[in-house]
Amino acid sequence: MSAPLLPEQTSIVLVHGAWHGAWCWRRVLPLLRARGVETHAVTLTGVGERAHLMGPDTDLNTHIQDVIGLIEAEELSRVVLVGHSYGGIVITEVADRLQHRHAGQLAHLIYLDAVVPEPGESWSSRHTPETQQARIDAAASTGGLSFPPPDASVFGLEGADRDWVNRRQTPQPFAVYQQPLHFDAAHLAALPRTFIDCTNPALPTIAASRIRVRQEPGWQVHEMKTGHDPMVSEPQALADLLLGVHQQATRSSATREQKP
Repeated sequence: MSAPLLPEQTSIVLVHGAWHGAWCWRRVLPLLRARGVETHAVTLTGVGERAHLMGPDTDLNTHIQDVIGLIEAEELSRVVLVGHSYGGIVITEVADRLQHRHAGQLAHLIYLDAVVPEPGESWSSRHTPETQQARIDAAASTGGLSFPPPDASVFGLEGADRDWVNRRQTPQPFAVYQQPLHFDAAHLAALPRTFIDCTNPALPTIAASRIRVRQEPGWQVHEMKTGHDPMVSEPQALADLLLGVHQQATRSSATREQKP
């Protein structure tokens, strides 16, 4: 009798939002790894410790390849892909490209208080005209290269947490702001998807995504009564949510592989 097939290991890949870097997951990573979950956090080109690499050609395709490059370099066979805020734009296109190349490699998509785009939309598409113009004007002062971060208080952070994030934030490459996404919506609809809605305070620029995931079929929605950066303000609660989705994805993988 042959031995039963063991399920492929399911890993978690964390993709930060605008102005952040892998540093923002510092409080969450040890909680996930302590539970035996292989977890990686990528820093996108041009921000965080990679801020020195920003250039006029640092665009959405650069960030998409950052994530795909990590997945391929680490030889991850099954991935729960987490995108925070702007990172929702990135993981959407990553998912579409991986579905074309390696169907089944993605186990679950988690949009952490993130942008949930439709084909043809950009990060800026659902922002108010005032927000769009403010970011265009801010980028103009750098020759269109980048725009600066807001004070971390807008993410619901106070005191030492606010100071910590303010010290570490870096300008965001501007090219990613208005660049449209072109992806196969059917590929995304075929994947399990979860939206984590951070409600206290709710960041206004995520409002369209909150509505969308409650109107479209196929979404699991969880609420956290915290601000936009739960990896900073509520790391244990966030880790518990991510672990729950990871366990769900692992069970699904095991069931699929045990079928004759």
